[in-house]
Amino acid sequence: MVAILAPLSQRPLPRQTVTGATVAELRRRILSGAVAAGEALRQDALAREFGISRIPLREAFHQLAAEGLVTLHPHRGAVVTALSAADIAELFDLRAMLEPDLIRRAVPRLNAADFERAETILAEYAAAIGRSDLEAYGELNREYHLSLYRASGRGQTLELVRVLLANTDRYTRVQLSMSEGATARAKREHAALLDLCRAGDADGAARLTHDHVMAVREDLLHLLQTEEPALTHAPAA
Repeated sequence: MVAILAPLSQRPLPRQTVTGATVAELRRRILSGAVAAGEALRQDALAREFGISRIPLREAFHQLAAEGLVTLHPHRGAVVTALSAADIAELFDLRAMLEPDLIRRAVPRLNAADFERAETILAEYAAAIGRSDLEAYGELNREYHLSLYRASGRGQTLELVRVLLANTDRYTRVQLSMSEGATARAKREHAALLDLCRAGDADGAARLTHDHVMAVREDLLHLLQTEEPALTHAPAA
C-alpha cells in the first residue's frame, strides 16, 4: 500500500528542534494510519518534503525504533512495524500488568489540578468522538491515562507505559472506529476511573484499569480474526 502524504506546505512542522518536529510528524502519520504497517519510510523523499538533511531523519528513525513504531533494516531502512495477534496480546498483557500498579500508586498523590486536567481531557475526548476525529481521540485517550499515572512517581514504569500506549494506539483507534459499543464503554469507563480516583479508591481504580485494558485486548483480538486488513492497513477517518 502506498500512502498519500500531505505536502509539507499543507502540514508545517511545529517550531521545535528539527529532530523533535520530524519525530512528531512521522509518529502522527504512523499512528493515524497515513503510513501503513510494513511500509518503508523513504529517507530521500522525506528529506525533500521536510526540507531537512538526512541526519535529523536518521535520528528520528532511531527514536521511533526505540518506541517500537518502526523497525530498522540494513537494506530497506526504517519500516513501519506490523504486529501479529500474538504481539498485540503481549503488549496489552504488559499494559495490564503495569498500568494498574501506576494508578494504585498515583491515587493518593493526585491533586485538584490533576483532576481538573483529567476532566478537560475527557471533555475533549467526548467531543472528538462526537465528530469522529480518530486521530484526536487516540491522542486524548493516551494523554488521559498518562495524566493520571504521572502522579505515581514511577518514572521508569511511566516511560515503558508511554511506549506501550504508542504501540497499541493505532490498533485501539481501529477498534473504537469499528464499534459504537466500544466508544460508549470507553467514555463510561474513563469517567468511572476518574470518580474512583477522586474517591481515593486506589484498589478500585487499579481493578477498573486492568479490566479496561483487557476488554480492549479481547475486542482487538476478535477484530483481528475477522477484519485483519483493517487492523493492519486502515487509515484514520
